[in-house]
Amino acid sequence: MSGIHEVGGDLQNALEDVSVPTYLVDRTGIIRWINPAARRVVGDVRGRQYTSVCAPEETRHAREVFAQKVVGGAKVTDVEGVLIDANGDRIKVEISSVPLYSGGHIVGVFGEVVNVEEDEERPPHPRLTPRQAEVLRLLDRGHSTAQIAQELHLSLETVRNHIRHLMRALGVHTRLEAVAVARHGELVAT
Repeated sequence: MSGIHEVGGDLQNALEDVSVPTYLVDRTGIIRWINPAARRVVGDVRGRQYTSVCAPEETRHAREVFAQKVVGGAKVTDVEGVLIDANGDRIKVEISSVPLYSGGHIVGVFGEVVNVEEDEERPPHPRLTPRQAEVLRLLDRGHSTAQIAQELHLSLETVRNHIRHLMRALGVHTRLEAVAVARHGELVAT
């Protein structure tokens, strides 16, 4: 018996009251439940397709992540994305989600949404391309080459090339040096 069952209690009502936006999407992609915290962010979107709250450029990636869940290919995913809030504005978030099981079968996806602080707009380094600056920002956050490739929808070799070129542009020899130079020169948000 798991600790949740041993304690008892009303988990559903607790999720309603928690201040972190949480949601439940059925295996066809329809939003079936969101708590009040989520409704304050995206409005009452129950009954709509989950991609309806994604920024248009995020839709493809959202579908890929969702598909991984409903076929059982991923136990948990933590991804950054952009949602459209209740006012139609873009909001940068981090989404953590897991497949929801019933009787040994995946019946949907449960997740939570955490606001990610917007990086303060800083002028890009004059020798870095916008893509190189984006790769450097992700390196600064501790992302691996594979994680950067996945997040930016690039091949591993393309990411490696961007890293080589940005290190050359900054006059450094390692990724750590690149991050240090960027932080010291305030090229990326800390």
